[in-house]
Amino acid sequence: MADTTTPLETARLRLRPFTVADVDAVYAYHRLEEVARYQYWQPRSRDEVAAEVAKWLEHEAAAQAPDVITFAVTLNDSGALIGDMVLLFRDVAARQGEIGFTFNPAHAGQGYATEAAHAVLDFGFGQSGLHRIFGRCDARNTPSWRLMERLGMRREAHFREHAVFKGGWDEEFYYAMLSREWADLRRGAN
Repeated sequence: MADTTTPLETARLRLRPFTVADVDAVYAYHRLEEVARYQYWQPRSRDEVAAEVAKWLEHEAAAQAPDVITFAVTLNDSGALIGDMVLLFRDVAARQGEIGFTFNPAHAGQGYATEAAHAVLDFGFGQSGLHRIFGRCDARNTPSWRLMERLGMRREAHFREHAVFKGGWDEEFYYAMLSREWADLRRGAN
């Protein structure tokens, strides 16, 4: 299993394990309606964020082979926490994972989510040995599905009215990529 304690480094970002000191930075964006709109949670109180961060810390501390890794996405130059990325190990035998992301809208439009997601895909397909990584989002969440398309993921499904979400029927897009497709993309980028 991959080392989950060593931070992932990119040109502008550091993806590291969460600490208790991160609660206020996460609260700054998890409390926003625009951030919670397409999440399975409502805007969170500070206490709810503290409980969520505590869960992330438990996952980090508990496992030799975790079923989920949550990364704090921070800026290299200032250390400011701007978002969180998650890699869930959905089926260990079939080497299937799921990627997820939530970012502070104050840092939108600067390519940080794409840069962080590249690092998590490298980690998932590289160190973690995953064969396939998928992501899903509400069909109305244009920034989310556009990010997955920028990453080179392909839309595999469009589920219409498949679940009740926040009082109404939702539609969900599923995107995915295979490890060999990621390797081909990375070779083409060099």
